[in-house]
Amino acid sequence: MQAVRVDPTADGLPPAGEPLSPAPLAPGSLARGPLARGSLARQPLAIVTGGSSGIGLAAARELGRKGCRVALLARDPARLAAAEARLAGEELSVIARPLDVRDRSATEAMVADLIAHEGPPLWVVTAAGIVEPGFFLEQDAARMEEQVATNLLGTFHVVRAAAPAMAAAGRGHVVLVSSGAGLFGVAGYSGYCASKFAVRGLGEVLRIELAQAGIQVTVAVPPDTDTPQLAYEARLRPGVIAAFAGAGRPLSPEVVARHMIRSAERGRFLSAPGWRLGAIARLQGFLSDRLASTQMRRLRRAVKS
Repeated sequence: MQAVRVDPTADGLPPAGEPLSPAPLAPGSLARGPLARGSLARQPLAIVTGGSSGIGLAAARELGRKGCRVALLARDPARLAAAEARLAGEELSVIARPLDVRDRSATEAMVADLIAHEGPPLWVVTAAGIVEPGFFLEQDAARMEEQVATNLLGTFHVVRAAAPAMAAAGRGHVVLVSSGAGLFGVAGYSGYCASKFAVRGLGEVLRIELAQAGIQVTVAVPPDTDTPQLAYEARLRPGVIAAFAGAGRPLSPEVVARHMIRSAERGRFLSAPGWRLGAIARLQGFLSDRLASTQMRRLRRAVKS
């Protein structure tokens, strides 16, 4: 959910049809550089939550086309089976497992089983998320709790379960799907904004801490995206804010997924499709980049001493 109108070709990255080549890192960059493409040659594992539809399914397709064996995790068994069949029909290597990421024990067991059979993941993409619009003073508190449990805690559970194996392997990339609504507040979306702000905050910390283990972290902050979640949200969106919250033309899940995977390959922390949203993200990220860089230098010195 996001109100910024976007132009999917004005995102600062090459058009979708152009091959990516590693870009030189800017002075003071936090990243260690894009992941080596050779590391994708032997079907490494990619774990994608929310993988039965929308951005998750599109990201799974992108990673499958890059040679990964993709583990699709999602709550709805029927939609999950349909997604698995679609990707398998495209001759991509895919595993589908029903999972509610709110359940920490089940998530830990599922990720451990995947790692035991497939090895440490090269990619973890946390696209599972829900939205329940409603004004703060009117909405049932349970709706807030559900959004925090899925969007924030679900993200935490998956990354916490996968990161130790990635750290032991000394490589990998974590992509957290936040939202444009994780950059600024939008009336009628207190639970969604709060949880997506928190996902971005989690990513800010993880990029500092996990860099020491060779793990890169990217946070995606997409605008409105043409997904089943957006269709559900639009029906419940308070009418008084509809002109603002739904002002932009939604992007396709494929555009958003391609942007965030390419951003991750280039070692970028934020993936913000569209020049307007990208400008907002860059302005907000300017100071946090420098604070993170300072902390990372101190952590490196502490490890060496």
